[in-house]
Amino acid sequence: MLPLGDPRIESRLNNYDPKQPNTNRENMSDSVPVLSPLETRILGTLIEKQRTVPDTYPLSLNALAAGCNQKTSRFPVMEATESFIRNALETLKDTGLVSEVTGSRVVRFEHRFEKVLGIPKQASALLTVLMLRGPQTVGELRINSDRLHSFADTSSVEVFLEEMASREAGALVVELPRAPGARENRWMHLLSGEPDIETVAPAKMGFSSHSTQNVDDLKARVDALETEVADLRAIVSHLSTVLNT
Repeated sequence: MLPLGDPRIESRLNNYDPKQPNTNRENMSDSVPVLSPLETRILGTLIEKQRTVPDTYPLSLNALAAGCNQKTSRFPVMEATESFIRNALETLKDTGLVSEVTGSRVVRFEHRFEKVLGIPKQASALLTVLMLRGPQTVGELRINSDRLHSFADTSSVEVFLEEMASREAGALVVELPRAPGARENRWMHLLSGEPDIETVAPAKMGFSSHSTQNVDDLKARVDALETEVADLRAIVSHLSTVLNT
């Protein structure tokens, strides 16, 4: 898990209220509204599972809830009920970002993220990791997005970040000011609105910049392995359900 540093940021991200719709629905662009933390979590989960466990995609409400609330590769960790997720899905359906898939015993949901935003899958992969894990450096993004899209190097990541930051229809990401003692700047998505830059503090304290980067890389790799194990368990569960029906 990648800490955000300042307790005020962590509190703001954790104190979402799924019962309350996001009243700030001013568009960032002509087609993308400002989303609540739960709505971005749902989108991120749908995109992640589509690419990592395609056999279980589109997702049922139960599978989507499990993905939103999973303890690994998520920041902040949420405990959203299916009722709250269902309400958020209705809002996302109204925006066109999510659609309902019928035809089976269980209603399933799929995203239309890339189509609505008009972005390539590489950019979508980076946004997904930012939606699921919070602000990260370019190096962390490259490692954490590897299962969604394999970037050749950090320069490739930077190209897509800069394109999204300078997007004519409205910026989708922003580069945060470098924290004192940090080697790299962190990036943050703008799907939930503009961040309060002044409250964004250093993510880590007490380590040299080189040591901090090594710790970040190790944490990112462990998170990736834990996510892969969770996805494998989801596949086994899905196969078990199919075989028993």
